[in-house]
Amino acid sequence: MTSKEIQVPDIGDFEGVPVIEILVSEGDDIDAETPLVTLESDKAAMDVPSPAAGRITEILVKVDDKVSKGSPLLMLEVDGEAEDQATGPSAEAPDSDRDAPQQEQEPQQEQEPQQEQEQEQEQEQEQEQEAAGSSSGTRAVTVPDIGDFSGVEVIEVHVSAGDEIDAEDPVITLESDKATMDVPSPAGGTVVEVQVKTGDRVSQGDPVLTLKGGDSEASKQPEAAKPDRAPAASESKPADSRPEPESPPERTGDGEPAPPPTLPAGDGRDKGAPPHASPSVRRFARELGVDISQVRGSGRKDRILKEDVQSWVKSRIQDTPPQTAAAPTGSTGGALPAMPDIDFSQFGEVEVVPLNRIKKLTAASVHRSWLHVPHVTQHEEADITELEAFRQDLKKEAADRGVKVTMLAFLIKACVAALREYPSFNASLENGGANLILKKYCNIGIAVETPDGLVVPVIRGADRKGIYDLARELGEVSQRARDRKLSPNDLQGACFTISSLGGIGGTAFTPIVNAPEVAILGVSRAQMKPVYENGEFVPRLMLPLALSYDHRVVDGAEGARFVVFLSRVLGDARRLLL
Repeated sequence: MTSKEIQVPDIGDFEGVPVIEILVSEGDDIDAETPLVTLESDKAAMDVPSPAAGRITEILVKVDDKVSKGSPLLMLEVDGEAEDQATGPSAEAPDSDRDAPQQEQEPQQEQEPQQEQEQEQEQEQEQEQEAAGSSSGTRAVTVPDIGDFSGVEVIEVHVSAGDEIDAEDPVITLESDKATMDVPSPAGGTVVEVQVKTGDRVSQGDPVLTLKGGDSEASKQPEAAKPDRAPAASESKPADSRPEPESPPERTGDGEPAPPPTLPAGDGRDKGAPPHASPSVRRFARELGVDISQVRGSGRKDRILKEDVQSWVKSRIQDTPPQTAAAPTGSTGGALPAMPDIDFSQFGEVEVVPLNRIKKLTAASVHRSWLHVPHVTQHEEADITELEAFRQDLKKEAADRGVKVTMLAFLIKACVAALREYPSFNASLENGGANLILKKYCNIGIAVETPDGLVVPVIRGADRKGIYDLARELGEVSQRARDRKLSPNDLQGACFTISSLGGIGGTAFTPIVNAPEVAILGVSRAQMKPVYENGEFVPRLMLPLALSYDHRVVDGAEGARFVVFLSRVLGDARRLLL
């Protein structure tokens, strides 16, 4: 008896392939061609067979080890007759190994004619449906590409069955987490049937309505939404060629190719059937902790692709409900007691009015900030008597430029100067609280009241703009907010927020920090007040300021210095030149 080292044979153009399973143990008596270990490359799982019979004395690898051609696997005790066979794998793989890829391809090759036939039948059915739609003159209008959103709520339906519409007429309005958007009709015609209603949630490709008499543009939309199955059939190789399979067939426990799972028409795979996915996709799902049996495949014959796993994870993240006040979380320091449910109708007549989406999102955002950010509010009054006089002097010149200069434009300019003087206010605290991220740009968020609630569009590059530029952009962005025309990009990237209630009234309030920002400025209505100067009281226009800040980042002394500096700049606009 002789002990020989069994090595990894030629496994093709692969290196560092992980060992996912060891099929034998020390002391086992095995025959030639007995599978020893299972390797998993990016393309397929493969068993490494023993080149000879014998007894295993030592296993030299473990699960998750990465091996290549020639890597030692185990020590095998063989008799004299099998010795020559045992030395073979170190130099060259046995014929059975070299033929393995061909054997794996043969079942796939046998399936090709059947798959192509099924594919042609599907194409014929689609062509018949298209022909039927053309003959009736109806076209399906679906939700177009609406960006990185899914399950978007329909908040308004603009058309009804029987309406005559033109191309680009809005048919429904959607409201995402960030903004509202109209879905236009791709063509003109008569609305036959509306397939959505207010409150429904739709995604890209979902049917909206059926249109009759639409022009050629309407017919292009369903075409673009179809999977690319026709080109795949037209580009299929002849039967005698051996194309590389889309992915290797699944293998059973004894190493033989498993038959493809039977899929019911139009409804994924059979109950209890194994998921149809390649080994690399299965490994990817395991790394993410995804039960692959819950993922619906979008590939050929409902094969699960890597993108399907990613989409499944993303959908689960988006479907996770926001934390409520009663939800116990470690980050909020423990569970909060739940508010009791009260039937207010027992005290008198009531009306239940559902909150719109913007107010729901605002509520969740401010609640999250209030729980996570330790707030401190510093109050101050700024003497803006001279600044208001200067603003009044600019009215005629501003009108000639087609803009209206408000006090808010000067507030933005003053805040830019204060953020430059105190950079810790132009920052965000990194998750975990270990680092402070200082921002070299200056984008100012402006709270705008709309009929649907409060939104905060962002003035980008405020430090590079003058008073007239800021006034013009403020007017434009405020109008877009009231018209519900803001895009998601308009609401992101602020460094510091200003919430001005001066046009409404009030003497003071405590704004909530718009996390991940670290501070917010609240502005109330300016009032004429008697101020004691040089031995006498004089009337001065005083502007109430309220600075709320994150006490983890800003201490009380720095918060006071910031608001005092801001007050001095507003009191003497010449300081903006310094």
